[in-house]
Amino acid sequence: DALHADTQLFSILQNSLKPEPSSILREGGVIADGFDTELDELRGIQTNCGDFLLALEARERARSGIATLKVEYNRVHGFYIEVTHAQSANVPDDYRRRQTLKNAERYITPELKTFEDKALSANERALAREKFLYEQLLDQLAPFIPQLQRIAAAIAELDVLATFAERSATLNFSAPQFSDDAQISITQGRHPVVEAQVGQFIANDTDLHAVRKMLLITGPNMGGKSTYMRQVALIALLAHIGCFVPAQAATLGELDQIFTRIGASDDLASGRSTFMVEMTEAANILHNATEKSLVLVDEIGRGTSTFDGLALAYAIARHLLEQNRSYTLFATHYFELTRLAEEYAQLANIHLAAIEHQHSIVFLHSVNEGAASQSYGLQVAALAGVPNRVIRSAKKQLLKLEQNSAAQNPQGDLFDRKPEMPEPEEHPALQSLRDLQPDELSPKEALERLYQLKGLV
Repeated sequence: DALHADTQLFSILQNSLKPEPSSILREGGVIADGFDTELDELRGIQTNCGDFLLALEARERARSGIATLKVEYNRVHGFYIEVTHAQSANVPDDYRRRQTLKNAERYITPELKTFEDKALSANERALAREKFLYEQLLDQLAPFIPQLQRIAAAIAELDVLATFAERSATLNFSAPQFSDDAQISITQGRHPVVEAQVGQFIANDTDLHAVRKMLLITGPNMGGKSTYMRQVALIALLAHIGCFVPAQAATLGELDQIFTRIGASDDLASGRSTFMVEMTEAANILHNATEKSLVLVDEIGRGTSTFDGLALAYAIARHLLEQNRSYTLFATHYFELTRLAEEYAQLANIHLAAIEHQHSIVFLHSVNEGAASQSYGLQVAALAGVPNRVIRSAKKQLLKLEQNSAAQNPQGDLFDRKPEMPEPEEHPALQSLRDLQPDELSPKEALERLYQLKGLV
């Protein structure tokens, strides 16, 4: 019923508009052919100009008996009839001389002049005529506005639902389930945007409920923490707007809002630093999130000093647990926060898995229970192309920092693991050998390099 159109409305639209009208009125192509005689004539001048000139030329040749007569056009003089000097005495009386050349005369006739006036301004006049007709059409449609609004809303809804159906079938989405219980239970959830960009996406589960309200997420940079958090929010949002979700199964309790504190960006126009923007967003969450809200917090406190950031992250996490009691995904590199699980039964530690392999790191992108053992920051830096000399220096400094921390804190390291020993300083001969390209050396150069290596040893 919502798509039903009045017969008169249907007739007006069908007769006045093209089947595929232009979306921009000033470009024309909106009013249907055959609707207005003047507009059709102006359009015909633009599209059939060549045919008219050929027909005129044939008629004038027959009328004047001049076989060499030509009808032509140039930008300076416009349209004209050209006759050679030898035939100029035979031109009809209504010919008016426009230009004299060395070997020919150029004329204009009343018919050609009328056509010229129309042709040179046809496009501009056609657009003006179309605008006039369109405004008349709008006045004619005014009584049908409520009906048009109802039809447009129904078509928009159909468009959205058809898109949901097509994407759900193509991307293997499943129907979410809603529950009266407080929970967000997702089996094999995926992030559809990231999944479309990678060869194989690792799906992960999410389990939040009344006695498991916060997931504290640790793991290396590039391990997938932000992607995991975003996919949970995306699944919750898609489910609540009536779409299937990118998961094997999903059961959701009532959600009233989704809050996010993700990413790092300043607001130069307002004079706000990255940290100020971060704290403003965090304040909004703490003031407005409820126990039915979903909250995403990604590495809060990183925009200030280590101790200030850790203290703020600790206090914000506790406030979310004690006061807001929201469903919370809290990603952090502050491993000290993982001890909150000892104080709050409703907090669970999870981590994105990664393994070291031959002095490098392999991201598994799978979510596992428990806290991560380390952040793998130096390994990620190496992957990014930071020079080996800088990485070795960083490892030495890390060892000193860990030893100083252990000396000042008798409780020992949080994860009870031995600090990594730094790699020994590389011998100059090894560095020289690593830079050597044997296939590019001549016998003489190879012998010289051999003596150089012997000198280094």
